[in-house]
Amino acid sequence: MLSLTSSVFTIMRQSAEVAILPRYRSLEAHEVSAKAGGDTVTIADHASEAILTEGLARLLPEAVIVAEEAVYFDPSLARELGNSLCWVIDPLDGTNNFAAGNPPFGIIVALAEAGETIAGWIFDPLTGRCCHAERGKGAFVDGAKLISRGSGEAKPIVAISMARVDPRHTGRMRDLLEPRSSIVNIPRCAAEQYPRIAMGQNDLAFFNRTFAWDHAAGVLFLNEAGGKAARYDGSPYRLDDEKVGLLVAATPALWDWLTELLKDT
Repeated sequence: MLSLTSSVFTIMRQSAEVAILPRYRSLEAHEVSAKAGGDTVTIADHASEAILTEGLARLLPEAVIVAEEAVYFDPSLARELGNSLCWVIDPLDGTNNFAAGNPPFGIIVALAEAGETIAGWIFDPLTGRCCHAERGKGAFVDGAKLISRGSGEAKPIVAISMARVDPRHTGRMRDLLEPRSSIVNIPRCAAEQYPRIAMGQNDLAFFNRTFAWDHAAGVLFLNEAGGKAARYDGSPYRLDDEKVGLLVAATPALWDWLTELLKDT
């Protein structure tokens, strides 16, 4: 898988250099459009997806391509997540940030088979940071093995947005969390949130929407680093299920602490 990792990051760098970075803070109004759910898509998303799709198809021709923008136009492609060996592509994660001229944003690629991620890659175009993981082989940042230990703060650092939380639970959650943790804003970019947790900047985070292109690589990366990413009920994340919600933590102990705290909300 080492040779595959080098090749995948080469393709991701090419995508960043050709499709994304030249357009950062230089998008024209007609190059940005709205998607369902309050999301944005830009010309950079489409150009990046084309480069990644072509490059990854050459790298592993037997794998089906399941890419975010392609699925938006043809939702039936998502069925491949549970059936085939497939590349799962987020060509520009954090597009809303990118379109506003702000970091963070990134590129996410995963290799999955029968609904389970077997390898994942997360690339930060601005810093060049390369995060990757292979099932059963560990997690790595810029080639160095990573062990997730948490921030070490007395109050766990929880990255949370209440925007997609059921309003009936919002007040109760804040009442429980605020005295016992430090609440920070989410980066609105899974390509940044998973590294933040695995590298000790944050301890915990919630996700309600859990699209495969956003989470397949990050869940594997965090779990391989020794953290814990799982559904709210503790079941493992699968790319092909229809469950909602993920709780991610720098350590299993932190995951258990938060689920116990919130069990009655």
